[in-house]
Amino acid sequence: MPRAGLSTTAVVDAAVQVIDEHGASQLTLAAVAARCGVATPSLYKHVGNLAELRTLVGLRVLDELADRFTEAATGRSGAEAVTALMHAYRAYATAHPARYAAMPVDPLHQPELAAAGLRQLQVIQAALRPWQLDPSAQVHAIRRLRVMAHGFASLESAGGFGLPEDLDETYRQLIDSFLDTL
Repeated sequence: MPRAGLSTTAVVDAAVQVIDEHGASQLTLAAVAARCGVATPSLYKHVGNLAELRTLVGLRVLDELADRFTEAATGRSGAEAVTALMHAYRAYATAHPARYAAMPVDPLHQPELAAAGLRQLQVIQAALRPWQLDPSAQVHAIRRLRVMAHGFASLESAGGFGLPEDLDETYRQLIDSFLDTL
């Protein structure tokens, strides 16, 4: 019988906490079980194995980021929507760098993650709609947006910007550069 209060959601919560505190490489079933106060075999009532747990964590991160994108872009359009979305992207990735790093890089080609990845993609597509980009140009714009936001946030989280100028100003210029390409 499963331990009272332990559920798949609780196991994923614990896994995310392990990742936030120690990094994705330290995610083990034993670490999650210890955080949940159970023996490792007790987790198998809620997740099949470590690979499934990693998938569930990836799904959680994809959903969290899609929620942030949606919240940021809702009620905005054009440059304002894209700017808000890119700020939401950076804020999430820098607030949760280890969790962000645990996000699958190509969820659209993993059946269990495709819907969550598509949700993110649709928010970005909606933000880009005012530019009426043809399908090919839209794909390239989405890739550029992702590379810019991901690269900046990843470098920032890793302490990669040692020069004295204001990071917010640099990011504003990056967003403006992106918008100029549309």
